[in-house]
Amino acid sequence: MRIEILGARVIDPDSGLDKVCDLFIADGKIAAIGAKPAGFEADKSIDANGLVASPGLVDLNVALREPGYSRKGSIASETLAAAAGGVTSLCCPPFTKPILDTPAVAELILDRARSAGHTKVFPIGALSKGLAGEQLAELVALRDAGCVAFGDGLESFRNNRTRRRAFEYAATFDLTVVLQSQDHDLAEGGLAHEGATASFLGLSGIPESAETVAVARDLLLVEQTGVRAHFSQLTSARGAELIAEAQARGLPVTADVALYQLILTDEALIDFSSLYHVQPPLRTAADRDGLRAAVKAGVIQAIASHHQPHEADAKLAPFGATEPGISSAELLLPLGMTLVQDGLLDLPTLIARLSAGPAAALRLPAGQLAVNSPADVLLFDPQASTLAGETWFSKGQNSPFIGHCLPGAVRYTLVDGHISYQA
Repeated sequence: MRIEILGARVIDPDSGLDKVCDLFIADGKIAAIGAKPAGFEADKSIDANGLVASPGLVDLNVALREPGYSRKGSIASETLAAAAGGVTSLCCPPFTKPILDTPAVAELILDRARSAGHTKVFPIGALSKGLAGEQLAELVALRDAGCVAFGDGLESFRNNRTRRRAFEYAATFDLTVVLQSQDHDLAEGGLAHEGATASFLGLSGIPESAETVAVARDLLLVEQTGVRAHFSQLTSARGAELIAEAQARGLPVTADVALYQLILTDEALIDFSSLYHVQPPLRTAADRDGLRAAVKAGVIQAIASHHQPHEADAKLAPFGATEPGISSAELLLPLGMTLVQDGLLDLPTLIARLSAGPAAALRLPAGQLAVNSPADVLLFDPQASTLAGETWFSKGQNSPFIGHCLPGAVRYTLVDGHISYQA
């Protein structure tokens, strides 16, 4: 299909483009930006006056829940939800059943994602067999099956010698490891950030040092082994400072933050609402401010949804017995726009942190608008608003943002030149 997008404000952080012009799409690729190519006849014309055209968003952590957890979500439902949030490319973590530690599981996910056709899916494979942190998974075979990086989540290697060997092996094959750095012993049994709110509510705490000790350890091992490392879901200002120091020393490290960590603090727990139960936990306003500053500076180059859909029962028990996580992929663009509305980021910087930044962090073929590049395009209205939950595609409704009126509204999401979502 040939599509022309007329009169949009085109923002491409990768090239620095920011101007009102036309986009022309043919054969799944961007045929031209600006002047219409000779002989171009559009099958569909979109009047984009007042709209912003940007690279499709790249979300580095969306739990698709399939295979194994169909009561929480499916590849079809969660990729559609992501497309409604402006996402054209996403990474899914290895927490499936069976674990994503064999090529067969990676191929199943990719086959079903292609069948659904809502977004491109890039699996993150398990770094260790069964996520047990004892033996390495078949990393090269997983890479050949389509995995773009490897991680073990919060339950990573307890033995630092084994951790070092894993980093060395990954470095040998130029593989990227995704680290959610949290010291198991310091965090064990914790439900909330260790501070005044947790004390007032009587909840066991997870200190900031659970993150900073683990980040410091991992950075030292990255320096020793030379592995490419992406630090995922940072929660503390001090953790972001450690990443900045490592980047200044030239270490090959990148980082992302969960979008809700840039909006919420541990004070949201005051009513014991399980919708705010996440791991790692929400931290203080000072930590939130530090994370925001790191995002603005580019130390944290990627903002991700860290979308974790749950069935209703998973959030109905007392706070400590509920499952952690927020369903938020389909609000990625509107929630991000709150940072622009509040003057924390300008629009091009936000789009960079949601597209080009995450794509570069994991070396994904996404996140840019350029002639002959895949036509993965987001069209949104920055002046409109989104009533969260008015339409909802994810199986998980465990979002504290449902019912809120958020700035910005996705109008079209295009993947390889095909409309995968239209408001």
